[in-house]
Amino acid sequence: MTSKFGASLPAQQRAENCSGRCWQVLSERRRAFAFTVAPLHPALLARMKTQSTDLPGVLLIEPRTFRDTRGFFLETWNQDRYQELGLPGAMVQDNLSWSRRGVLRGMHLQYPASQGKLVYALAGQIYDVVADVRVGSPTFGRWVAYDLSLENGRQIYVPPGFAHGFCVMSATALVAYKCSDLYRPECEVGVIWNDPQLAIDWPLSLPILSDKDARLPRLADLSTESLPPYAEFVTVSRTSEICSQAA
Repeated sequence: MTSKFGASLPAQQRAENCSGRCWQVLSERRRAFAFTVAPLHPALLARMKTQSTDLPGVLLIEPRTFRDTRGFFLETWNQDRYQELGLPGAMVQDNLSWSRRGVLRGMHLQYPASQGKLVYALAGQIYDVVADVRVGSPTFGRWVAYDLSLENGRQIYVPPGFAHGFCVMSATALVAYKCSDLYRPECEVGVIWNDPQLAIDWPLSLPILSDKDARLPRLADLSTESLPPYAEFVTVSRTSEICSQAA
């Protein structure tokens, strides 16, 4: 796991990059995005490994895997169990992404109508990055990264208000992610993969990018109004505290 801090955003004029419908959605769902991660039930700890990260609310999850001579079985989503961790109970969209080695997708988020995402690899291996771009956050500009693969079974929960991206480290990779809100292209926000302010330590220097991702702006070029405010997306994780008590 790696992490880094960046500088704060300068004040800029508001960018009118979302339609009125998006702001209506934000008003309707504002309260749903500010949450506290619930204490873990002791039975839950026996079924899965969960750890907090340096970004409050971002969780690294390892579901329990049952292996035998036939292969293995695991649950990638169980609404009751994951809701105990503080994840939204309603995941309304499932996405699949297939990519070849060297492809980099990111850094992406939606605002308003922000999405929480549960990300994991169904095949291959990816280097998965989450960055805090919530204006006013104590960890603004900080990022964490983990290797996700079919073999390690890890999942990352990306709360609403955080930017997300990944690059493919294997010959190919199939990535799945569940989303807490629908994709709304008019609310898309992005930051260029090699943004100097974030300074993400990617494990490749010449990634394969889409034309769209290659044209994403720097974090410093985005107005504060086009990014999620920390006050509306506060996440507090008690995972480490509860795990320590259980031990």
